[in-house]
Amino acid sequence: MENDNDTTGQGTGADAHSLQAHLLIAMPSMQDERFQRSVIFMCSHTADGGAMGLMINKQLPNLQFADLAKQLEIETAALAEPVAMHFGGPVETGRGFVLHSTDYNREATVPMADGISMTATVDVLRAMASGNGPEDAILALGYAGWEPGQLEQEIQRNDWLHVAADTEVVFQAPLDDKWAAAMRRLGVDPAMLSVEAGRA
Repeated sequence: MENDNDTTGQGTGADAHSLQAHLLIAMPSMQDERFQRSVIFMCSHTADGGAMGLMINKQLPNLQFADLAKQLEIETAALAEPVAMHFGGPVETGRGFVLHSTDYNREATVPMADGISMTATVDVLRAMASGNGPEDAILALGYAGWEPGQLEQEIQRNDWLHVAADTEVVFQAPLDDKWAAAMRRLGVDPAMLSVEAGRA
């Protein structure tokens, strides 16, 4: 988390081919174990700047928001229920991001898609801890990143599918069903995909 305004993921200069505000869905043939059956919300994607996204369906099993808040000396007495921490991706795993509903909006908040924003400052954690945070939120540590042209190459070799993001898949779908829900949003029956799908 940053104490100052953070502009990561604004995606300025995104072109018509940008996958910003889309969901990247791992194909069954994905070889990288870190991304198998993953769903990634794309925060930015430009031709010259590469791409950045947050994995939304992988929880960190032994870490809760209360643990992070304790490290940051944030009081959590107002928390109604435990808040899970997500593995956002393998890059900068000590850095936090909150993908959330648009009812929370501060100077550092970046609109991402219809009904979805992102804040990467400590203020949103304080708001969540005090019960004044967004109604829906995914708190992630780390992110997934691609060099310019890298994501396009991975899509060409059938590692990923993509579809426009929506709040139902991002926030409402059960964690274990997000991959299948994203596939269904694309019109694909997950049961029809094999590990060799798309391979020549």
